[in-house]
Amino acid sequence: MVSYPASMTAANDDNLMEKVVNLCKRRGFVFPSAEIYGGFRSTYDYGPLGASMLRNVKDAWWRSMVRLRDDVVGIDAAILSPAAVWEASGHLESFTDPLVDCRSCHERWRADQIDGVCPNCGSTDITEARAFNLMFKTHAGPVEEEATVAYLRPETAQGMFTNFANVLTTTRKRPPFGIAQVGKAFRNEITPQNFVFRTREFELMEMEYFVPPGEAPKWFDYWVAERFSWFSDLGIPPEMLRIRPHDADELSHYSLKTVDIEFAFPWGWGELEGVANRGDYDLNAHAKASGERLEVFDQATGERFVPYVIEPALGATRAMMAFLLAAYAEDEVAGEARTVLRLDWRLAPVQVAVLPLSRKEELEGLSRQVLTMLQPHYLCDYDVTQSIGRRYRRQDEVGTPWCVTVDFDSIDDRAVTVRDRDTTAQVRVPIEGLLDELAVRSGRPPQSVRM
Repeated sequence: MVSYPASMTAANDDNLMEKVVNLCKRRGFVFPSAEIYGGFRSTYDYGPLGASMLRNVKDAWWRSMVRLRDDVVGIDAAILSPAAVWEASGHLESFTDPLVDCRSCHERWRADQIDGVCPNCGSTDITEARAFNLMFKTHAGPVEEEATVAYLRPETAQGMFTNFANVLTTTRKRPPFGIAQVGKAFRNEITPQNFVFRTREFELMEMEYFVPPGEAPKWFDYWVAERFSWFSDLGIPPEMLRIRPHDADELSHYSLKTVDIEFAFPWGWGELEGVANRGDYDLNAHAKASGERLEVFDQATGERFVPYVIEPALGATRAMMAFLLAAYAEDEVAGEARTVLRLDWRLAPVQVAVLPLSRKEELEGLSRQVLTMLQPHYLCDYDVTQSIGRRYRRQDEVGTPWCVTVDFDSIDDRAVTVRDRDTTAQVRVPIEGLLDELAVRSGRPPQSVRM
């Protein structure tokens, strides 16, 4: 990765959050949901570039957590679950936030976030805190009665615990091994805030790693280090990350130990990912409630045991936000101010932009051939509008690492110009060697293709 002077980045910009939010709306990363109806608080739609980048974040996680490992398998569990699951897991009783009301303006807040003063009107006339369950409750079927109560999952973990025996039987895995999934989760947050940082609907990327109880401390440390490295490998500077252990009074009801990997958001340090030692709480709870045995037989010792679980859990949408904030920069190119997203190419919503210098038929025909050659290997954009300088600026602003310009000489010399987003350097490359050139830049194996 290329390093840049601190003066070129916007990490310490007081207006960074506003700039990134505006960029997201202007360039099609994130839109307010149902905006034509005035919006719907704390819900967002991901536009063409946002949907592409969010998928890249999830793919990067899945690649590192599942595809490149032989000790982790994936599942895709249901979003709706019966009440019995959440009663056994402890969520019906313990998954709560302290809720208070302002008697002056009638706004509601989390008691642990306002320090006795209403952020809306400044009043100190606040009600006593009461427990507020964060889960969305619904009914399955046409009749709303107690027997039909169901819940939208507030996390993806329970589906992996309830499928533990199924996965054990069908894959023949034995601890240490993991079950991973990516999917929607829903929490009825009292005070959604900070753009997509805290919303009521979001996507989680979670993995439950089942280990012999005596090995839990070793694997806990292993996964904290692995997850920290994942962020830095994808472009977040280490100084924007830190590891914060939970105090005893903030541990979740299932946790023996938890640390947060925190990111330096514009408003201060905030949780990016949590790594928890859940012990054997979940498997024991579901075994007791369901009557099923959720344990492992150790052939070496002839004994059965309930594994401990190490859980790295990360919000995909929150991670995308952190990557955008870390990548945002402002600099000058040829005396002209420029906004640029220095995204790792694996996360960039557009990885290569093909830019014909003219709309002339012969030039566009060749440009389309170049585009067709690149599309199986990279996320591509094709742009023929406005001057080439303006097109470069547009691609810089959305984080496109490489622009490929097809000019009039390309028709004769069968070569194109490759421009680098970060250095703005340009090199002439034969079309036949273009995939090889991009492979070197992206760290991929060479892929020579002849046209």
